[in-house]
Amino acid sequence: MAPYTRDELEAMLADLESDLVERKESVQGDNPRRIRQAVCAFANDLPDHQRPGIVFVGADDAGAPVGLEITDELLLQLADVKTDGNIVPPPTLTVDRRVLLGTPVAVIAVMPSDTPPVRHRGRIWIRVGPRRAIASAQDERILNEKRRHRDPHFDAQPVPTARVADLDLRRFEEEYLPLAIDATALAENDRSTEQRLAALKMIAGVDDPRPTIAGILVLGTNPQDFLPAAYAQFLRVAGTELADPVVDDGRCGGPIAHLVRCLDDKLLAHNRTAVDFTSGPTETRTPAYPMAALQQLVRNAVMHRTYEGTNAPIHVYWFDDRIEITSPGGPYGALTAENFGQPGIVDYRNQILAEAMRVLGLAQRYGAGIPTARRALLANGQPEPDFRVEANWVHCIVKARA
Repeated sequence: MAPYTRDELEAMLADLESDLVERKESVQGDNPRRIRQAVCAFANDLPDHQRPGIVFVGADDAGAPVGLEITDELLLQLADVKTDGNIVPPPTLTVDRRVLLGTPVAVIAVMPSDTPPVRHRGRIWIRVGPRRAIASAQDERILNEKRRHRDPHFDAQPVPTARVADLDLRRFEEEYLPLAIDATALAENDRSTEQRLAALKMIAGVDDPRPTIAGILVLGTNPQDFLPAAYAQFLRVAGTELADPVVDDGRCGGPIAHLVRCLDDKLLAHNRTAVDFTSGPTETRTPAYPMAALQQLVRNAVMHRTYEGTNAPIHVYWFDDRIEITSPGGPYGALTAENFGQPGIVDYRNQILAEAMRVLGLAQRYGAGIPTARRALLANGQPEPDFRVEANWVHCIVKARA
């Protein structure tokens, strides 16, 4: 989609009836929340404009610029709308400083999502003329139909031989659903289980109730029946070479939450803590590795691995001097070998799985995993993780404390 010209933006700024425009004078008070709701609504693109929606920050309701100072800090704050985890799946947007009607204004351009419905804190927002509104059941059905025709992601595809009976529906109703959907919205509707599964992309649709790849990974009673490589292999090697004795091995499988918690248990079991009670007035305890770093790196591998065209699992190999984490699947989308791990650069091979991991509390801010791991390792006196990014693999080495 071509960006809007200055003349087009000025015309949109003045059009008070447009359902492609939202105006905010500043980011004070309740405006950050309202801006996110507007971004969510534009990403859903219920009218099917197939054009970017625009949020002007620094303009009043009449479309007149108010002279707000457009600083780098403000632009970064607005860009955080994409990655702070409040909107899922993460929207595609740009944030720019533009001079309109002779005055600087911040412009957020929101692209229509290929995977609607998009939610802000569990609620689906849409545009109804010049205002925002919560989607009705009919609106949600239309958005789901749009997704089924547009969504190119592998994890949104139905599993041909799977049935709803292959999903743990009790866990869905009692655990996943209350975390994924705003409590008020959940109480206000009486949709069937199939409608709820479809809305959260766990099945292809109400009229096509085959579980999606994401549905099998998140809710499957035995995901490996359909995706044999959907597990992680853990090894604890007594030495520095793979040929040295193995003192612990484990296969972590099951649905994603079980897989991740199994890896957490393995990492915790082998992460010894050194106690120093001679260097100061109080004892200090230092783990061999900061758990926050290991968890982020392992969960990053689970979230971003490919499940397509491979029978390889994730490998987590713990040696005496390092931990190696290997994930099938190279860089995807906007990520390249050159920009891998840079702050703010993120893309999702498994967009629905990434959303589900955030819902389950297994991931927080999108794109924050590697920076968090780096910070934790440096605070523990260890070097940053070393990434080797290849076409079909991402290999991470975390060195032990010296």
